[in-house]
Amino acid sequence: MSNKKKIRKNSDMGKITTLKLLEETKTRIEKLREHKRESYDDILRKVLYILNIVRDDPEKSKRILERIDDLRKRMFEEEKQQKEDLKKEMKEN
Repeated sequence: MSNKKKIRKNSDMGKITTLKLLEETKTRIEKLREHKRESYDDILRKVLYILNIVRDDPEKSKRILERIDDLRKRMFEEEKQQKEDLKKEMKEN
């Protein structure tokens, strides 16, 4: 996707702004990231979605958080495996 398309897509969604966060807050938000390319906006929208659900269906919100945790574990395992594979390739060459 070209930059022009990205800009148009973002402008269609609304105005983009900058937020100041403490490093600790940023780290906590990143713990909810399901994949590397997930934006902070996506993560914060997910948090707000979960907060809205927890009022009506706490069990559903718990399942969502467990799914996020599982996806994060899988993401870290895949990263670890990729690094190990890269090290093996480097040694072979």
